[in-house]
Amino acid sequence: MRVDMPLGRRGRLPGLRARPAGVAGLALVALALVLATAPSRASELELLSVGVRVRVSEQTVLGEPQPESFRAYDVATTIRLPWQQPLSPAWAVGTRLLASAGVLQGAEKSSGVLSLIPLLALHRQDGRFTLDLGAGLALLGRHRYAEQDFGGPLQAALTFGLAVPLYEHMAVGYRFMHYSDGRAYGRDTTGADFHMVELIYRY
Repeated sequence: MRVDMPLGRRGRLPGLRARPAGVAGLALVALALVLATAPSRASELELLSVGVRVRVSEQTVLGEPQPESFRAYDVATTIRLPWQQPLSPAWAVGTRLLASAGVLQGAEKSSGVLSLIPLLALHRQDGRFTLDLGAGLALLGRHRYAEQDFGGPLQAALTFGLAVPLYEHMAVGYRFMHYSDGRAYGRDTTGADFHMVELIYRY
């Protein structure tokens, strides 16, 4: 017996919508996980750095403009994952894990924020310069701030960062972070972009 399903104007089943941001985020996560578990040239994990970060701008890059203004402060650590591939005597590409814990303040309310993000990093072999990007997850202690609703506590987290040496073991960096639910909690939610300055201690 044949059953005909009604289709929308573009040939989709009613209620099904494309979510390009969510698909892109899942693709980045899958790429990072594949690289992290691929045959490696390093034998063990290594703590690379710890640092403190503060938000310095709320310029929207991804998604809709956010209705609330936020302040963000956190502590972050970077761990080298096993996979690494030299590109030249001076440069290499490898996988890392970025973990952070901090505070998000907005609409006269504050809450904790945790994130765990696999990274793909291009870096100098001596560690003096690093450029990375990645996708992972963030956990918000509060998801509603007055007019801004993130949708729920679990968010996709996209990031891009760079770091340059400052003095001996110290470095300074820029970190872009984007939180979004990818419409997993509905269509009336809003993510947020964070432009942050980092002060980093490298081991």
